[in-house]
Amino acid sequence: MNWIVAFLLGILNAMLINNVTLSRFYGICPFLGVSKKSSAAIGMGAAVVIVILIASLICWPIYYFILVPAGIPFMDTITYILVIASIVQLIEMIIKKYSPSLYKALGVYLPLITTNCAVLGVAQGNTDQALSFGDSLANAIGTGLGFALVIFVFSTIRYRLDAANTPKAFKGIPIALITAALMAMAFLGLSGLI
Repeated sequence: MNWIVAFLLGILNAMLINNVTLSRFYGICPFLGVSKKSSAAIGMGAAVVIVILIASLICWPIYYFILVPAGIPFMDTITYILVIASIVQLIEMIIKKYSPSLYKALGVYLPLITTNCAVLGVAQGNTDQALSFGDSLANAIGTGLGFALVIFVFSTIRYRLDAANTPKAFKGIPIALITAALMAMAFLGLSGLI
């Protein structure tokens, strides 16, 4: 029973307390680019959750069962990039076939998941911190869900900001960055919770 609690706490920790989007600003490109519409934000969040989860499921065993025994653990970054690019390509083909409207809404940001530093950061961080497979999985799920949560909340805030009487100098990206900073401060209040 203790491992279930530890697993759930690991997910909550990565999702809320150490949210990589707000604490390290990983994945800021899709965070700012896709968050103008809630539907696109939900689609991007779901795609990132899937990519981070699958990448972690594949990269952890590759590192510990292939790269380390072969004496080439320094090849981890390039290996992770190849794995992530393959996963994104597969997901892109699936979305294009089954949801053309979502594919069009995500536009150029879907292939950019390949270079989304949140995805690579999770895979790299799992092995750099020598997390067990279960902890690595919890970190991946929590990070993906945290990204999805934050991008959705941010999209709803941006929707309201577009309708607000914002000074001309702050319209667009400046007010979006200020909002992201305020969200980061709000999430900082959760530190020490777990």
